[in-house]
Amino acid sequence: MTKRTAAKYKLDRRMGQNIWGRAKSPVNRREYGPGQHGQRRKQKLSDFGTQLRAKQKLKGYYGDLTEKQFRRIYAEAERVKGDTGENLVGLLERRLDAVVYRAKFVPTIFAARQFVNHGHVQVNGQRVNIASYRVKEGDVISVRDKSRQLTIVLEAVGLPERDVPDYIEADHNKMTATFVRTPALGDVPYAVQMEPNLVVEYYAQN
Repeated sequence: MTKRTAAKYKLDRRMGQNIWGRAKSPVNRREYGPGQHGQRRKQKLSDFGTQLRAKQKLKGYYGDLTEKQFRRIYAEAERVKGDTGENLVGLLERRLDAVVYRAKFVPTIFAARQFVNHGHVQVNGQRVNIASYRVKEGDVISVRDKSRQLTIVLEAVGLPERDVPDYIEADHNKMTATFVRTPALGDVPYAVQMEPNLVVEYYAQN
């Protein structure tokens, strides 16, 4: 299990954006970065800084993946035919924890990873406790019967701040979700603009 290496909303403040679109984000109150010098960090970024920021934002969005994990996913995206940036987003969205989050079974991507790791999720009727498990088109993801009345699940389903995207068909009565198709960048409901093209540029030069 990957440890969460930073406070959940530290990324929001570092980037000056409400990454997950949550009402509790500190950016809703103040837009400068964390720490005593946060208000002075508004200087113009270099090309490298812009690329690094785009990479950190996308990587952090999916639950603060380690650099090793993220680079491995990028390398795979690069090997597949097509646009590397689009492929990268598609691979990230196929992670089981991402699908559980998108289906609104839990309130945050961090909770999704823990929810999967603790064995609350099944894929095609089989329990899977690996957050990075990659779902395929047509896979049915479900919350185990014993876990459906957990407070975290009941609260997440009622969250007004996000909708289930159209590449996932969710049935909250049965607590199941079908992964219909791998999304393109434009299909993914990011709360802020993600720039995988800059991530590609970053890795091309580093």
